[in-house]
Amino acid sequence: MGLLALLLAGLAVWLIWTGRLQRMTAKDGMALGAALVGAVLAAKGKPVIGAPLLIGAALFFARQGNRRAATRKRAVPAPPRADDVAKARALLGVSPDADPAAIRAAHRRLIASVHPDKGGTEALAAQINAARDLLLGQRQEG
Repeated sequence: MGLLALLLAGLAVWLIWTGRLQRMTAKDGMALGAALVGAVLAAKGKPVIGAPLLIGAALFFARQGNRRAATRKRAVPAPPRADDVAKARALLGVSPDADPAAIRAAHRRLIASVHPDKGGTEALAAQINAARDLLLGQRQEG
């Protein structure tokens, strides 16, 4: 029982250390709970009830890991379209030949007035941040 407690404590520390606990979905939490209940039942001498819970949770996490790895491999960002770049320039009010310093200065000027902490909206702040990121990313590629 002591070894099981150490393993569970190690799992909790690992989840917190890697930040996976913060990104955990409800399904992940339910599977983790089932695994913990299965481990406790197996440790208390009821492996017939605990083993299926542990195996089911292990299979769930294995499938989740495979899905996440597959989406990471496929996730190749598409190059920005010309009209998206033009909209970003218009939103920030910068010229096509603006350098990164000018883009950042325009962003700071705009975000100061539309930031949610200053009474602006989160949507507009997100658009301005996205425009800055798009233009800076385009400058780095080119």
